[in-house]
Amino acid sequence: MKKLIPILSTLLFVAVIAVIFVSLAREEQPVTIVKGNTAFKPLPIKLDATNDTQCKMLIKSERNAAEVIAPDGRTWFFDDPGCMILWLESREWKDRARLWVHTLDTKRWIDARKAWYGVRDATAMHYGFGAREKKCDDCIDYEEMRLRMLRGENLTNPKIRKKLLGV
Repeated sequence: MKKLIPILSTLLFVAVIAVIFVSLAREEQPVTIVKGNTAFKPLPIKLDATNDTQCKMLIKSERNAAEVIAPDGRTWFFDDPGCMILWLESREWKDRARLWVHTLDTKRWIDARKAWYGVRDATAMHYGFGAREKKCDDCIDYEEMRLRMLRGENLTNPKIRKKLLGV
């Protein structure tokens, strides 16, 4: 009997570990990329179950969300247009990618390169570039928004924040 107790204890321990691993494997993991989007259209985002590719935050709203579709149909998701720009810059196919943003004014998905961007908007990562379909006062085009993001000229920069918001 004394020899049987250590064997049973070991088997019980192994069984508990196995149950834990099996249960973790069954949990739905956050979406980070979708393959096969050959229509090159924006895909529905599973809110609270999709990670931003750049900052890794869970996407909680379509407000200012963005998507990048590579020429081969792979699709990545972002909670902020600024995250999309930072991530996209190092991709060799960046000029051939389809870019989509969800707009504040019409609440639709539009081509990110045709959107207009506010510079003081509340966005998930606080960069301030909220997308719009229609041009507004103080809006900038995609290329200007891109350059400002890459230069760090957004609301996360204290000097820019003070200049734009007076705070």
